[in-house]
Amino acid sequence: MINKENTDMKKLFIAISVFGLGAMLSSCDLELYPETGYNEGNVEVPEGPTESAIKTKADVAGQRTAMYNWLRGDFQDANYKHLTANACRADDAYGAGDSGKPTEMEANTFTSDNEFPNTFWTGFMNGVSKANNVICNLDAVRENDPTLSETEYNEWMAEALCVRAYMWLLMTQYFGEIPMLTAIPPAINADNVEEVYPLYFPQRVDAETLKAQLEKDLAFACQYAPEPQSVEKDFASKGFAQFLVAKMYSLKQYRDWNKVKAACEAIEAMGYQLEPSYATLWEFDLEAETAKHNSVESIFEAGYDNPASGNWFFMMFWRNHFKPEDSFSWIKWCTPTRNLAEAYDAEGDTERKNISIRWDKCDWEQYYPKDNYAFMGKIPTNITVIYHARLADVLLLHAEALANLGDASGAMRLVNRVRERAKIAALPENVGVEEAKLYVLNERRLELAYEGHRYFDLMRFGDDYSKLKEVHDGGNIKGSASYDEWFALRTPLTDERVILPIPTSALDENPNIEQNPGY
Repeated sequence: MINKENTDMKKLFIAISVFGLGAMLSSCDLELYPETGYNEGNVEVPEGPTESAIKTKADVAGQRTAMYNWLRGDFQDANYKHLTANACRADDAYGAGDSGKPTEMEANTFTSDNEFPNTFWTGFMNGVSKANNVICNLDAVRENDPTLSETEYNEWMAEALCVRAYMWLLMTQYFGEIPMLTAIPPAINADNVEEVYPLYFPQRVDAETLKAQLEKDLAFACQYAPEPQSVEKDFASKGFAQFLVAKMYSLKQYRDWNKVKAACEAIEAMGYQLEPSYATLWEFDLEAETAKHNSVESIFEAGYDNPASGNWFFMMFWRNHFKPEDSFSWIKWCTPTRNLAEAYDAEGDTERKNISIRWDKCDWEQYYPKDNYAFMGKIPTNITVIYHARLADVLLLHAEALANLGDASGAMRLVNRVRERAKIAALPENVGVEEAKLYVLNERRLELAYEGHRYFDLMRFGDDYSKLKEVHDGGNIKGSASYDEWFALRTPLTDERVILPIPTSALDENPNIEQNPGY
């Protein structure tokens, strides 16, 4: 009996072989180190047998370096949009910018053609690819090169598993169900087309499938990642592995507050400390042209050491203070809201306000007078680090877990520990559980503004928080003050539109992915 599915697969292979990718994808040569994903570089019919170019310890070490270089370099594009989306989809930022794209995010009027969903999808998939280039080659290298020690194998595998898990956790919060690529697609041929096809055009997996893989990967990482004291903070350590465990189990689809609590406690026992001053987390020295790196509070960060080869993150939000006029001629993104400023003022919180919101002169006045304009202030130089994880986030996530487990006073003690560093009054510890939750949510807003958390926090707290109402009729987010008149008129969020649409480009490239409902 003829198997129709097999026949269709053979036809697909013949089409690829004879015509190239054609309308599906434009063809190009495979890179020496293949990317994991469905893109034009991954569907190529070779003239003869091929094998991985990664054979030695030095080869896989190069892939590990490339993974970290990508995090501080090319990931900037997705990351600055990540910080912007989490602020302007909530109540911390006006979208701003000349392109209109961030304003569409603020107003919830974006489509699948908006550059935010496209950049997120491509960026996170590329991050998975960079991690897989380490994960999927380590076993072969261990067999071929005896100089790769067991410790190096375990630590490098754990680090890459952390990076991959981080990308998946970000991606699932933005898009819901996602592809879960765990292998590098081999060269496709007539004999393996049925097996290999799903690697080039992967379907999305359900939450339980992703959960099982995350649990497996992070269990390994928590055991074998480097000790925090043995590496600089721009390497994934056991602290970051436990951080990812805590974040994972805080999400509604995986929720287990006891596991969040245990992961946070494990991190707190690793020797991390709050910086004595909030400001030092983002301090820089103009004369020496240096910026704070490897803070005692930092768990995982990304940044450059040398301003000559620094990032361009700064130009999207404010200035590079080593070259103040560089790229300062156009409207910046993520403009701080009056609403956030008032939230700081309500607490008498000048320590965190003066870092998060910086006032400066400029040539535009879209939201404020140009002689006293508000800017997102946490990227003041081109070598300021981006904090992917730091202790204050862990303490407040721990507090959230305790509140949800009924220990309101324990939650408030952690909140007050963070507030003490901010030099503001302690909150009462004798409060109810629901009140404690609101205190935690507000404290996360003040402490972690513009670090990529606010909208995700609101989504995690539940529908009453994440579903923004229309601004013009006095709508507000539960747990925060009323909006001001400068917010864009927002289309209310529905159950479907709390996540983003699958970008048009991804749908065009992969016939096995369908658009999210509501788009």
